[in-house]
Amino acid sequence: MSDHPINGLMDTTMKKIKEMVDVNSIIGDPITTPDGTTVIPVSKVSYGFASGGSDLPTKKDNRECFGGGSGAGVTINPIGFLSISKGNVKFVPVEKYDGAADRIVAMVPETIDKISSFFNKNKKAEEKSDLDNDLGDFDM
Repeated sequence: MSDHPINGLMDTTMKKIKEMVDVNSIIGDPITTPDGTTVIPVSKVSYGFASGGSDLPTKKDNRECFGGGSGAGVTINPIGFLSISKGNVKFVPVEKYDGAADRIVAMVPETIDKISSFFNKNKKAEEKSDLDNDLGDFDM
């Protein structure tokens, strides 16, 4: 069955899709600005594929002929950019948020960073306070 014409038709179509869509279509090439910020475009890629065919009998020579076709469609939509500046990574969306859930998901990394920095500040303040207390124990 591997010699059937539909296999060649499907293989050719899939190879063409692979040529059109690669990893650089989803995560683009990094762009560095003069101030040192790196911007990486991020896109959403959607594709569809259909293939079909039929063996058709002929009146001549009692052979069968094959008739078939295939098609594919690819859509690439930019969804945002990764911005890397001074060790901080931030996702900047191209479109507005569709709803509250999208907004919440987008806020998670920023919220985690703020909470982490808050705890780090408290920890440093406690360490400084402990150090001051320890130094206060020494009378000179």
